[in-house]
Amino acid sequence: MTEPYVLLVEDNLDDQELLLRAFRRNRIEHKVRVAHDGLEACDILFEDTEGGTPILVLLDLNLPRMNGIDVLRRIRQNERTSLLPVVVLSSSREQEDVVRSYTLGANSYVRKPVDFSEFVETTRQLGQYWLQINQPPPEGEYAVLRKELVPAAEEE
Repeated sequence: MTEPYVLLVEDNLDDQELLLRAFRRNRIEHKVRVAHDGLEACDILFEDTEGGTPILVLLDLNLPRMNGIDVLRRIRQNERTSLLPVVVLSSSREQEDVVRSYTLGANSYVRKPVDFSEFVETTRQLGQYWLQINQPPPEGEYAVLRKELVPAAEEE
């Protein structure tokens, strides 16, 4: 089994570094893999079978090559990643983005704070809930149970 990791999908290098600094400041020691655009995120999630499935995806919406909404849609359509916790972490204040994210199955929508101390606190709360308190779905074994619980007609 591979080491648990968080997948950060973020194209902005400053925001990437800000999140990594906030993780360190909050002593969140999980490995973080970074995807710089939506296609790279899909490659990590669906092509890199050696790397395992992340325990959490932090997903920006405004990404090059494939936007975050399309990445979220692909995550939810894939049997292996359909229950993967996804937190949209975006600077967008558009209600349409919030509604679309939740409609497609985001577990949470968090607006990126501009102030670093607020960002550190938000990251602490995200890390505490998603990486310590939350019980993630088991990797792999739930596919059969999911098929029993969600009839094929509802999946389409």
